[in-house]
Amino acid sequence: MPIILVPRLIASLLSWAVLIAAVYLLWSWGEGHVVIDAHGVRHHLHGAAWRLYTGAALLAWSFLGRFVVLMFIPAGRDEPHEQRAAGHMVQSPDGSSLRVETFGDQKGPTIILTHGWGLNSTAWWYTKKALSSRFRLITWDLPGLGRSKPPADGKITIDRFAESLGAVIQFAGAGPVILVGHSIGGMTTQTVWRACTQQVKDKVAGVVLVDTTYQNPIETMWLAPLWRALRWPLIEPMMWLTVGLFPLMWLSSWQGYLSGSNQIVMRLTGFGRFATRGQVDFTARLACKGSPGVQAKGNMAMFRWRVTEVLPTIPVPMVVLTGSKDIVTLPSASRTIADTVSDARIMEIKGCGHMGFMERAEAYNQEIVKFADGLQGLRNK
Repeated sequence: MPIILVPRLIASLLSWAVLIAAVYLLWSWGEGHVVIDAHGVRHHLHGAAWRLYTGAALLAWSFLGRFVVLMFIPAGRDEPHEQRAAGHMVQSPDGSSLRVETFGDQKGPTIILTHGWGLNSTAWWYTKKALSSRFRLITWDLPGLGRSKPPADGKITIDRFAESLGAVIQFAGAGPVILVGHSIGGMTTQTVWRACTQQVKDKVAGVVLVDTTYQNPIETMWLAPLWRALRWPLIEPMMWLTVGLFPLMWLSSWQGYLSGSNQIVMRLTGFGRFATRGQVDFTARLACKGSPGVQAKGNMAMFRWRVTEVLPTIPVPMVVLTGSKDIVTLPSASRTIADTVSDARIMEIKGCGHMGFMERAEAYNQEIVKFADGLQGLRNK
């Protein structure tokens, strides 16, 4: 989401500034100056000691700062990590090659999990752990992220993502499926009813939307008027610059991760009051692994997306989960979705931010199970 990516880019640039300052101070200390004594002998003297100490401190912060930052975030008892399974590559209609993985009870009801932007399918660590004993879980990486390959033409739209999700639904087999989507994953899920065939739509028994929106996310963010005003003079040019200079931006992103600035941004924008050290670091690391160019294109695709006309046509039951402290997609966006879809209810999880499905995983997972159990009659038809 732009509200996260833009501060991350700024923080990464500031991290580079700190590194450059460190190098300059160390160089200037080593360069020093030359003094000629009374006998005409030249002596090389180092610069002021503060340049050495300050430069060394800034250099250490540039590469080790994350450890200091993370010390101020409490550790959790069950921290997430990247878990992969033997997967399949599924071809999308737009030419994307999608990494699809299956977990859990292969005879259980099928739930397809679609992750948020800038992350990958391993973000569903807690959901896989909690639901695998009862459900067949299918995860996939959005095109250009994780182990999925983008289309040859490089074009990214939410409708294309929905077509890719349709290919995953077809891969799931003959039975009905429940779709769970976080953030852009929820946007992609809603778009299925515009972009996919009737055959695909008929296989969907229910939908769970997690901290998502129904239109250009700039319009449903915290401080929306500010982001709206900055879109054309700052945000869009920054996105295009990221696309054009993506190798440099990738290095900047990792520099920001090592210095801890990305963790600060992620903690402040992505989480509520339940965030743990491992969750923040894990999310910041996943965001660095994704191509900055792909992420920038995805952000611009979100600027040009809305499904207000689609929502009334979604015929299946839906539950909308939202964190009360989410500033990336405000709870009001979830309420609008729930009010517009004919068979939908909303559940607001107190104290959570945009990554609420991590920081209060138990509450989110309980709602998903409760919803799936309520669809048992539909699955038996």
